[in-house]
Amino acid sequence: MEDGVDPLLRRLARMARAVRRDMHKMRAFLRFREVSGGEEERYVAWFEPEHHILRANAGFFVRRFASMRWSILTPDLSLHWDGEALKEGPGAGRGDAPDGDPVETVWKTYYASIFNPARVKVGAMLKEMPKKYWRDMPETALVPGLVAGAQRREREMVATAAAGMTGDNVTKSWQSLRVEAMRCTRCDLHKCATQTVFGEGPLGADIVFVGEQPGDQEDLAGRPFVGPAGQLFDRALADAGIDRERAYVTNAVKHFKFERRGKRRIHDKPNAGEISACRWWLERELALIRPRITVALGATAARSLFGKAVTVSALRGEAQPLSDGGEAWVTVHPSYLLRVREDKDAEYARFVEDLRRIGRRAVSQSA
Repeated sequence: MEDGVDPLLRRLARMARAVRRDMHKMRAFLRFREVSGGEEERYVAWFEPEHHILRANAGFFVRRFASMRWSILTPDLSLHWDGEALKEGPGAGRGDAPDGDPVETVWKTYYASIFNPARVKVGAMLKEMPKKYWRDMPETALVPGLVAGAQRREREMVATAAAGMTGDNVTKSWQSLRVEAMRCTRCDLHKCATQTVFGEGPLGADIVFVGEQPGDQEDLAGRPFVGPAGQLFDRALADAGIDRERAYVTNAVKHFKFERRGKRRIHDKPNAGEISACRWWLERELALIRPRITVALGATAARSLFGKAVTVSALRGEAQPLSDGGEAWVTVHPSYLLRVREDKDAEYARFVEDLRRIGRRAVSQSA
């Protein structure tokens, strides 16, 4: 029993995981429907588990729906709760359960209203909610149409940006994009962060600066580059002759990733999946602004911009062509200058020189 690689023990472990997963799916996807007729309200649900989990799950449903009178029907066994005692009964068929009730209309309306393109990950959705559960869930009848609609909305946003909108249309599109981003759940970082930190600045900016992710102060303020690294960035921009008010600043990742140490929240580097999930927002920002120059501050920003891992040292100081006709420049992130221990003045001067070259390049392209 202590040998974790024993084939029989590993088989038992797989079986145990399968049962736990089945129990979890039952708790997530079982839907009660009200049965009309009778003096008291009663609710009935139909479910087809893969394993004999009904008895093991009984306590959960009794605790969760203690005030309801309900029955859960499965092919092998039935459970009936009258508010005081739980009884077992024989198995039943799907036809013994009701097809719907009035509450489902309200639930479908709510479900449709909270569905948006930022949440659409069809592969992940099917992995967590396989289609075999769909026929017993009222909201799943809406899913194909909602997914198609969400994909259509995404294509429309891209097409609108590519059409070269100007003025109020750009502003309205950016505002709509920002509202969508505030509800983003494309990765798990939204669960712990205070809020989405979206980009800011003039939408006609010639230069867009892309950082890594919000820090602690940015997460609380809801604005990019306002913490210690942001203050150093402002100083460097001023020394380089670039007006921050005329540049657009944003981040590759829109939520703060951190490790908690006591009362402090310590920055934690985003992983490849989180960068990839958030790249959708950065691409939409750049499509609307269409800057002449996009500056990646650090390796994370460069990875988001180019769609692959790159090193700052390999690309620093040279213009990189982008598919939209603009240029990309890569330099260090201001936070690097806060961490460096040797030659701080020299590293800062080199950073300012990078920014100065970028500023001159932007001026020459606009002439």
